[in-house]
Amino acid sequence: MVRKNQEWPSEGELIVATVYKVLGYGAFANLEEYEGKEAFIHISEVSSGWVKNIRDHVRENQKIVARVLRVNPKKGHVDASLKRIREDQRTKKIQQWKVEQKAEKFLELAAKSLDKNLDTAYKEVGYRLMDSFGDIYGAFEGAAEEGESVLIEEGIDEEWAKTIAEIAKKNITPPEVHITGYIDIQTFDANGVDIIKEALLAAEDDDVEVQCVGAPRYRITVKSSDYIQAEKDLKAAADRAIEIIEESNGNGTFLRELE
Repeated sequence: MVRKNQEWPSEGELIVATVYKVLGYGAFANLEEYEGKEAFIHISEVSSGWVKNIRDHVRENQKIVARVLRVNPKKGHVDASLKRIREDQRTKKIQQWKVEQKAEKFLELAAKSLDKNLDTAYKEVGYRLMDSFGDIYGAFEGAAEEGESVLIEEGIDEEWAKTIAEIAKKNITPPEVHITGYIDIQTFDANGVDIIKEALLAAEDDDVEVQCVGAPRYRITVKSSDYIQAEKDLKAAADRAIEIIEESNGNGTFLRELE
């Protein structure tokens, strides 16, 4: 069960819940992110249209996304609505919840590596990761890209930080960016064809691809997990090619393709 670093949801918050009882006047659902808490959805909040039979809209064991209307901790009540939410909001919340579930699995793996359970993991680092990174997945994503140091900087115990970084690097692939630019190169040297080939080969690298658009223009595509580094690699690739061309009394120009 994915957990929040607060006991009760807030008014207006979107929640994921599982319906466990449907009656003629409304439905009851267990909250997936708040252990031991449940919400009630009155029949008037099930649909924006007239509801003839509530079971046409909601049923037992159905996973739902609802908006919190009222919270009364003293009475243990949470009132929620199914109709006061757009479809895009519903989809985004479900996707977010699935990511959080994955993050909790990662946290549990880290805990097992340290001979600890998930409850201990939440108490020792889980809630702190939420406070520092917004959510647990964000912490694992940061560790996958930057290593354990990004966690230690936020006050996470070194043993936990190292273990989390190891789990993250094994399970999370940093997002890959692709950027494109062009070089216009020409030379009037007698060995012009060979010089152009040499320049293009100099531009290429493991993460740099060069394609002919139509002489004298060539496309350079760079892929990287870091946008800033990709920009640097693109400019460096273009500069390598242009330098060879200019050494042969030719000329070259770099053009960055706008996204």
